[in-house]
Amino acid sequence: MARQLVKKLLLCGAKSSPDEPQEGHIWVCVGVEETQRFELDAHFLNHPLFEDLLKFTVEEFGYSYDGALRIACDIDLFSHLLQLLRSSNPPVDYMELQLLMGRLYACRRQKFR
Repeated sequence: MARQLVKKLLLCGAKSSPDEPQEGHIWVCVGVEETQRFELDAHFLNHPLFEDLLKFTVEEFGYSYDGALRIACDIDLFSHLLQLLRSSNPPVDYMELQLLMGRLYACRRQKFR
């Protein structure tokens, strides 16, 4: 299911860019109102956490939009997720998106108290 979703999203929004990502990577625009572009290892798209993020993206943007693959989530959450995936930390394979979001937002609340 995740692979079909990724294919639909890539086919609907893919456009060539003058600054191509490294081989095996794709550009991803993250955010809802303001976006930030990330270069992402294409293998990460098969991770269960990304499957959940892509489901949220379909709810937010649908399958048809202009430009690179877009993910509708908080930029800080996405950055944190990338750090975890790049670290090859085994527990990340068993994390749920809601738990990851809860931890990040709890840390933010602690920081602003």
